[in-house]
Amino acid sequence: MTEDWDAMAGTFDDEPDHGLRDPGVRAAWAERLRTWLPARASDVLDLGCGTGSLSLLAAEQGHRVTGVDRSAAMVALAREKLAGRDAVFLRGDAAAPPVGEQRFDVVLVRHVLWTLPDPGRVLRHWRGLLRPGGRLVLVEGVWGTVSPVGIPAERLGALLAPLGGQVRLERLSQDSALWGRAVDDERYAVVAVMECRA
Repeated sequence: MTEDWDAMAGTFDDEPDHGLRDPGVRAAWAERLRTWLPARASDVLDLGCGTGSLSLLAAEQGHRVTGVDRSAAMVALAREKLAGRDAVFLRGDAAAPPVGEQRFDVVLVRHVLWTLPDPGRVLRHWRGLLRPGGRLVLVEGVWGTVSPVGIPAERLGALLAPLGGQVRLERLSQDSALWGRAVDDERYAVVAVMECRA
């Protein structure tokens, strides 16, 4: 599978919501990110970061970014895209990122959780990567009509419930500016702010 993503890296940013090259799409994602991330400069872990488009937006908003992706080609493009920024990119598994004991204010994940075999376990691990009061920002959806793939918002909410915290769901399908076109599948974001542990 890694080889597939390596092969796709060169054209990955051609999709409007991947490369964020269109000014309107880029502005729409920047505004959403501004509402999902803390107002103060924070440490953001971008898992399955791809070519670093969301990482770049976060860095432009003053955040320190660590990106992780399984694809060496994607990581290379992300490093190039964020050269000179407060960002580091690592090759590794989003389900078990190679960050050691480092902790973050935000774990940001877009269109990755649904691909992982045990999302409940992965969410527990990601929660453990957060500092007290940190947040998970998860952008997911369900794509396709004949053989749909993805994770419905209700299922993700149920997986997050045992982790505690305040969970906010934002439906994104109707905001065509995010996708560069109208979409009719389920797309959403969940922001889960974790309670401080005693």
